[in-house]
Amino acid sequence: MKIAVMQPYFMPYIGYFQLMNAVDEFIVYDNIKFTKKGWINRNRILVHGSDAFVTLPLKKDSDFLDVRERCLSEEWKEESKKIMKRIEEAYRQAPQFKLVYPLAEKIMLEEENNLFKFIFNSITTLKNYLLIQTPLVISSGIPINHQLKAEEKVLALCKAKKANAYLNPIGGVELYSRENFKGEGIELQFIKTNDFKYVQFENDFIPFLSILDVLMFNSPEKINEYLTKEFTLM
Repeated sequence: MKIAVMQPYFMPYIGYFQLMNAVDEFIVYDNIKFTKKGWINRNRILVHGSDAFVTLPLKKDSDFLDVRERCLSEEWKEESKKIMKRIEEAYRQAPQFKLVYPLAEKIMLEEENNLFKFIFNSITTLKNYLLIQTPLVISSGIPINHQLKAEEKVLALCKAKKANAYLNPIGGVELYSRENFKGEGIELQFIKTNDFKYVQFENDFIPFLSILDVLMFNSPEKINEYLTKEFTLM
């Protein structure tokens, strides 16, 4: 059993889905603190040849609340329409627009005010669209000591799921010790998205935008190739 554990991100980049596709179970944290200026409630799309943020507006609340305790703003319905208009203007000439725009609408017009549930629903919708079979698991439902932090918490999740392998994005290579995982009978691996490119209109290529950008410019067959081949395991 190989697992991965990630924060809930809003329409994340393709590496998130490469990781999901490469494991047997994908655990999504709901009981972690919300972090400002991260990727939980925002991501980047292509606008007039440059990257630009699209952000889920949040109800003002304590900075100490978990993601599952945060809510979208009361103006969300109107804001979601503005975001959809922005997406439409940015990608209406993209080759896969007619196929992908309804998917974006399904995500953005979801009748859900809770931040975690909204993002979890969006990740599930994208996973299904990408034909990824990996089950998604919500972290708080796993019986461990949820006061643990960082590597100790990941190890506890691995043991609770009886995993013998844990896969993490390459950015965590300084955070986790192969020896500590090996001591628990768990193989630690890292995944790195390859430096591939695709045509984004006539612009210079901008990597690591939202999965929405990948979907707009690539056929389902090409995206499957990205998911299954365009990464390196270390």
